[in-house]
Amino acid sequence: MTNSSELLQELIELGQHPKENTDTVTIMEKIGHFLDDEVLDLYHKFKQKGISKKDASPLIAKELNIQKILKRASKNWDGGYAMAGLIGHGDAFILRDPSGIRPAYYYQDDEVVVVASERPVIQTVFDVEIDEVKEIERAHALIIKKDGTVKVEQVMDQLPNKACSFERIYFSRGSDASIYEERKNLGKLIFPKVLHHIDYDITNTVFSYIPNTAETSFFGMTEAAEEYLNKYKLDVILNGNKNISAKKLTEILSVRPRIEKIAIKDAKLRTFIADDNSRDDLVAHVYDVTYGVVKPTDNLVIIDDSIVRGTTLKKSIIKILDRLNPKKIVVVSSAPQIRYPDCYGIDMARLEEFIAFKATLELLKDTNQYHIIDEVYKLCKANIDTINPENYVKKVYEPFTADQISAKIAELLKTDNINSKLKIIFQSIDNLHEAIPNNPGDWYFTGNYPTKGGMRVVNKAFMNFYEGKKERAY
Repeated sequence: MTNSSELLQELIELGQHPKENTDTVTIMEKIGHFLDDEVLDLYHKFKQKGISKKDASPLIAKELNIQKILKRASKNWDGGYAMAGLIGHGDAFILRDPSGIRPAYYYQDDEVVVVASERPVIQTVFDVEIDEVKEIERAHALIIKKDGTVKVEQVMDQLPNKACSFERIYFSRGSDASIYEERKNLGKLIFPKVLHHIDYDITNTVFSYIPNTAETSFFGMTEAAEEYLNKYKLDVILNGNKNISAKKLTEILSVRPRIEKIAIKDAKLRTFIADDNSRDDLVAHVYDVTYGVVKPTDNLVIIDDSIVRGTTLKKSIIKILDRLNPKKIVVVSSAPQIRYPDCYGIDMARLEEFIAFKATLELLKDTNQYHIIDEVYKLCKANIDTINPENYVKKVYEPFTADQISAKIAELLKTDNINSKLKIIFQSIDNLHEAIPNNPGDWYFTGNYPTKGGMRVVNKAFMNFYEGKKERAY
């Protein structure tokens, strides 16, 4: 939730006394309040009919309107969520936010109802086909009554679909049929940009990936490379010498992308979610490298799913890739530049941690435009409590193109002891939406937050940066 403080105040006005100001406690208190109301209303209804307390209890449980309770409780919620709840007597629910930010899938048969954030886990455990696993619609709740009755009911007004795209790029299992194709498409769509940066010299280029979530987008990139080479071969054969020899023809047909496993992850470590204090020490030991397959005349293209902080690249990956002595290292991000914090469940809270933000600050200094930082801070501070906030942090990035920021990121990530040329390539926003058409949520890339609370969070995050506060904005 992005507005826990407001929800806390509402609870206090309702006469509640929450112990903590956390979104989990606040939400539970809110649901609990309206649950009590509903139970009391039903009790009075049955009392008027002369039904005793003891006999009324099972009737209350049967008639308890979970949809009504959730509708009243969620009236002012602002955030991204797929929350599950179980009420003491046996009813249960799973509620998804109005924008569909967080995913939720379910499967039911005569014996079970199961809900998960990812489809393939349900398919694997219950051995069911993909069309048997349903998605809970945004703003709807899957309600499971004690007697086994299951229904999906709308709880809130739906907002435009803003299902999280970063969920598909990084967090979700690549074994999902749709996600697998989407990640491959991310690799395919960025390949033309890769070609440009290697001067179309595939013969002297080695392609690889950073394990493990980038593997699928790597497949897409290599398929695009093969398609490019097939067109090249066809053009040479059709437009070349009509009396081409068998030897020459064999040479032409044998050209293929040089695909190697270069970076090896020798420990099961997740540097993305490691705490700040241990990250620097951790990332220096996560990866090893394959020797003997890269020549000094080669470009080395290596794709990653995303570049958030750049810590792993700078402290570990680029250093070990440089030991192979390539002519040029091209690091490819299958995702666009992450510029803004996420407040809906992914742990990306502080602006100053993002390498894209750091690079933009340097560009502002280089071009004598750092005064924009002061101007944005004043706008954020003056409008932090406005009813309809907008994202003023966008103004920080406006003076520069994505390519200019990418070039500055490469400068920041290249240390003095790196001998190879270094290029950093990011996916475009247009390609992102082409590859992942059904999950258009892109606020961490574009700053287009789907809720008002998100807009307030990004402005508050900028204020925290400006004021030197090392804390979350939500």
